[in-house]
Amino acid sequence: MLKAILISTFLLGTNLFAVELFDAVVAETNGEKQKAKELYGIVCDNGNMKGCYYLGLMYYEGNGIKQDKEKTKELYTKACNGGKEDVCFDLGLMYSNGDGIKQDKQKAKEFFIKSCDGGEPSACYNAGLIYYNGKGTKQNNQKAREFYAKACDGGYFDACYNLGYLYSNGEGVRQDKSKAKELYGITCDNGNETGCSIYRTLNEEGY
Repeated sequence: MLKAILISTFLLGTNLFAVELFDAVVAETNGEKQKAKELYGIVCDNGNMKGCYYLGLMYYEGNGIKQDKEKTKELYTKACNGGKEDVCFDLGLMYSNGDGIKQDKQKAKEFFIKSCDGGEPSACYNAGLIYYNGKGTKQNNQKAREFYAKACDGGYFDACYNLGYLYSNGEGVRQDKSKAKELYGITCDNGNETGCSIYRTLNEEGY
């Protein structure tokens, strides 16, 4: 994980406070947690949202500092609003699960959608789940289908399975078992045995 962080840091190029961010990552890697915390804070305060994310992660994990998920929420919110849409997904999960903060499905939905719009397929899937289950928002199968489709197209194959279910049962979309079979086939090709079973059944039925 730290190796991946280091590699990504080398790619920062002209990003704000890139040198300080690199130094913070090195300090964290070497166990200098307090120094890392201070440097991440400087980087974050000067507009580099990666610094906000990494500092938030330290607070989330209690990595060398006292765990404080409210502080994580604050830093993740800053990073999310500052253009780090992948962090919006992490924030959505915290709100959805009540992970160290007050559970709020409506806020979770908003952050999942923001992350989805930024290209995170797992966020699209989670937005679809919220619409399908009607938790934190009005139940809406059409919206669920829309977000499942985005997630499936983005390579999140659990969403293909859920989308197949909607097409198979005509929920939020005109019933189309041939389309359902196609989607179950995608999940089957990616290791979902239930998807394989349903695909075979639909194939035997002539779809």
